[in-house]
Amino acid sequence: FDKLAIIDLSLARSVIIISQSQRKTDKVCPTTTTSPPPPPPPPPTTCIVVPPFKQPKPIIIISLTSLHSKFSGLRLQHFPNLYVDRITCRYGGGSSSRLEDSFRRSKDIITSDDDDQALDVSSIRSNTVRLIDDQQNMVGIVSKTAAIQMAEDAELDLVILSPDADPPVVKLMDYNKYRYEQQKKKREQQKKSAALRMDQKELKMGYNIDVHDYSVRLRAAQKFLKDGDKVKVIVNLKGRENEFRNNAIELLNRFRNDIGELGIEESKNLRDRNMFMVLIPNKVVVQKEPPKKKRKSKSTETEVSATAN
Repeated sequence: FDKLAIIDLSLARSVIIISQSQRKTDKVCPTTTTSPPPPPPPPPTTCIVVPPFKQPKPIIIISLTSLHSKFSGLRLQHFPNLYVDRITCRYGGGSSSRLEDSFRRSKDIITSDDDDQALDVSSIRSNTVRLIDDQQNMVGIVSKTAAIQMAEDAELDLVILSPDADPPVVKLMDYNKYRYEQQKKKREQQKKSAALRMDQKELKMGYNIDVHDYSVRLRAAQKFLKDGDKVKVIVNLKGRENEFRNNAIELLNRFRNDIGELGIEESKNLRDRNMFMVLIPNKVVVQKEPPKKKRKSKSTETEVSATAN
């Protein structure tokens, strides 16, 4: 049975369940009669017979295709007082995972209510608390009842700051406003950290690069450094090109000198075949450079001169 079945026992004298894998070959067990026959030997089939009862009640059956492996040889007969209310099995791998997912979701919901615990004054066992008002002033040690009354009079929330202190520390504040400000500070901090985070750009050159390609890569490196990104300059030596290792080293040193004060050498490797040099932007020089002015088009200059005349 790979589907959920709801069967009303008032429509039949008995309910017979047969595993799906043996549905074609197995024989249905006979229903109970007034004179019960002697119990036959356990057949290889799998069946459950539920005798009828006086009041019709529905029965919910959830079964697996592997039901025969769990109830093999089991026969329920000749029990007039027996009522099988529910047979519940694990349905494949889906229901278990769905239950686990629902449990995780409910757990997430519970953990997301940690902020609400700060408002649960009933969790304070002490009769006294150390109160701070909404102006950051220390009121002192007062009774818990008095602190609750002061919060109600001021139409503010009584928030628990230190529940483990002796006595616990509470504060009068607008908790929704406080949470909003904290989330705002967190977002601003994330933006700042994202701005400080540098991406790394790679530029590859050959030891015998020509003048034009060299100038293109030099301008690209300068642009990346001005944008606040790292630049990794790589010179690969393949096969017999390793004989020109000195040329590759001179090329990297030349590139470093042409960058000038715009970049600072962070690391380099001149031993392996894949030589590289990592440059990071010099923040002092990058911040001092003024922003580039946009060039005005010729049509705009003509209109301005015509207006002046």
